[in-house]
Amino acid sequence: MAAPYGFEVSRNCEECSLKNDGFFCNLPKPVLKALEAIRLTSRYPEGAILFVEQEAPRGVFVLCKGRVKLSMTSSEGKTVILRILQPGELFGLHAVVSGRPYQATATTLEPCQVGFVRREDFLRFLTRQPEAMLHVAEQLSNGYEAACEQIRSLGLAHSASEKLARFLLQSSAIGEPTTQGVRVRMTMTHEEIGQVIGTSRETVTRTFAEFRKNHLVAVHGSVIWIPDRTTLATLTNA
Repeated sequence: MAAPYGFEVSRNCEECSLKNDGFFCNLPKPVLKALEAIRLTSRYPEGAILFVEQEAPRGVFVLCKGRVKLSMTSSEGKTVILRILQPGELFGLHAVVSGRPYQATATTLEPCQVGFVRREDFLRFLTRQPEAMLHVAEQLSNGYEAACEQIRSLGLAHSASEKLARFLLQSSAIGEPTTQGVRVRMTMTHEEIGQVIGTSRETVTRTFAEFRKNHLVAVHGSVIWIPDRTTLATLTNA
């Protein structure tokens, strides 16, 4: 019988087939063992809300499989997607360390395996494992860098073409090189892409059409090919 969502939950990090270079995955074995003793692992369907902005921090999460979006919504109902998290990333960390509410809402974009550690247990773990503290500092630094890149993309880009080009270049950084160019599986809708780059769905659709006409991208269903990243980068003034 097939497992729900198409994958089995792995509760042992050392034996996990999903192991990568994320926070939990590359800790030394003794530290990892101590962490596993306080970590809970669960599967979630697409569209599950893990926490909401302004909620008191319950704990930290690590994405083992799937993708999660972090978003913020204004009082007028406008939504901005801050980041699309990839497997191995830790989230909810800033709120847990600072004791302040979560600043974003975390929602699964597809079936996910997610690890969770209660705030009290995690803080106690850090006081007993100094090496883990260095990893936390690195994660916070990476989060700051990602926020700066988001500001650069939204605030310094002068046109929808530049914003979309930046987004596609960032997405293609983890794409698959092929004879047709870099292959990227894009499961986000045009509306979601618009929420990432700060523009409307209609503008995203129109800009994609312009890119296809100018042979900057080729689109087949949910797959995008970028023939030449250097040519696309010329639109970003980078």
